[in-house]
Formats: sequence, structure tokens, C-alpha cells
Amino acid sequence: MTFFQSIVLGLVQGVAEFLPISSSGHLLLVQRLFGLDEIPALFDVILHLPSLLAVCIFFRKKIVRLFLIFFRWIFRRPIPQNEAQAQDAAAGIPDTLTGTEEKGRKTIIAVIITTLVTGAIGVFTSKLLDGLPIKAVFCGFLFTALLLIASGIFQKKRSVNSSDENSLTAQKSGGLSWLQALVIGILQGIGTLPGVSRSGSTISGALFSGVDRAAAGEYSFIVSIPAILGAFVLEVRHMGQMSGVGAGQLAAACLVCFLSAYASLAFLMKLLKKGRLECFAAYLIPLGIAGLIFF
Repeated sequence: MTFFQSIVLGLVQGVAEFLPISSSGHLLLVQRLFGLDEIPALFDVILHLPSLLAVCIFFRKKIVRLFLIFFRWIFRRPIPQNEAQAQDAAAGIPDTLTGTEEKGRKTIIAVIITTLVTGAIGVFTSKLLDGLPIKAVFCGFLFTALLLIASGIFQKKRSVNSSDENSLTAQKSGGLSWLQALVIGILQGIGTLPGVSRSGSTISGALFSGVDRAAAGEYSFIVSIPAILGAFVLEVRHMGQMSGVGAGQLAAACLVCFLSAYASLAFLMKLLKKGRLECFAAYLIPLGIAGLIFF
């Protein structure tokens, strides 16, 4: 692997990790275009760590708040609801996930459920990865595109049906349920397949289960933290298998990955609030069809 190739792989990982276009699928595609026989598994996993750092920095206030709620919950020291709401108003933090102690606890439970379901499905899908043909990646692109289109249509219909402002407020006030966490976990598990976008799957699952757009994006990226950490722990045993990748190449790839990941995350959150995720289908559908024809 050359220095230029490592930088390109870092850029692809950073951009595609959060945009709903599948980082794993694009890495495999770039690997094939570069003629690389195999990328060390640990190099692939380490590239997820800058993405993880980008998530932690971008959502630092919400993550810290969840940790505080968790420790207060464990030690049975909740703050008064009116004080929590006053803090939210002062900090400008959306209240769907962490606006009150109850919502924060529900979010924590939801993250645990989603992670366990994803892990169980991931154990099964990992057995399908070996020897998977490149055409399966392009099928994954098409599947992601269909998910984005379907979730966009569903969200627009839901917005029309929720024209009553009080009804819409009521839908946002209860926090995440275990059923919503289950649906998101199933789709995130499917997102472990090459070509299927993890972020696209989780956001679509959240929208299908009735979560509002902003919270769907926030939850999708917060729940990516244990998923990325879990993948790193599983692959860290291959620490000695980094042949062909130098320390300088790895450092450059990680830096490019972090910068591009943070930029793509900020871009996607703005786009998500406008409800335009299906625009990525206009990219994935031609790419998937072209791949099935020419590869």
C-alpha cells in the first residue's frame, strides 16, 4: 500500500462512515480499483477510531449528559425535573434523547438493547463475509437506496398526518422505547453487511419506528460508539498483522479520516433536519446498477 492509497482510504472511510453510502462497501470498491489484494483487518478497524473521535467531539454535550444521567441513576441521585429542563433551555440541547432524567434513562436502555441486537446479528452476518462476491456490495448499495427512499416517503406521510402540533409534540415527549431500539438494532445489524450503510440503516429504522429526524440522526451516531469499540476489541488480536502499512501511512490516514468524518457528520445533520436523505439514493442506484453490470 502506498502513502497516497492510505490517504485515499482514510478519506473514503471518513466521508462514507457517516453519509448513508456505506464505508465498508466503498472501501472494498476502492481496494479493488487500486488492485490491493487485501487490506489488513486491523488497519480497517483502526480507521474507525478517528470516526469515533469525531462523533464524541461533535456530540460531546449530549454524551456527557448521558453519562451524568447514568451515574445519577446508578447512585440514585436524580436532579429535579424543573432543574433539568432549565439546564436544557440554557444549553440549547434538544430534549428528545436527554431532555429529562427519564428520557436519558430510556436512551441508555435503548443503546444497550440496540447494541445487543446488533451484536447478535453481527455474529451471524460475519460468517457470510468470507468469499462474498463484489456484486454483493453493489446489491447492498441498492438496498440502502431503497431504505432511504422508503424512509423518506414514510417520514413525509407521517409529517402530513401529524399536522396537529399537539399530537406531534406528544410523539416527541416520551423518549425512545424498547421497541424502537429493537427495530434500530435489527437494521443496524443488517448494516454490518458490505454495501449496506450502517448510518442509513439506523436512521431509516429510527424514522420507521416514529423517531423524529433530529433525534434519529443523533441516536444513530451515539449508538455507533459501542459498535465501533466492539469491532476494535474483536480485531485488536490481529495487532501483529499490519504488514505493508507503515506508521506514517497510518497516521496520515487517521488524520484525513478524522477531518473528513467530522465534516461529513456536520453536513449530514444539517441535511437530515431538512429531510433530504433520499438524495443519496440518486448516487447509490446508478453506482449499484453500474457495478452489477461491469464488475
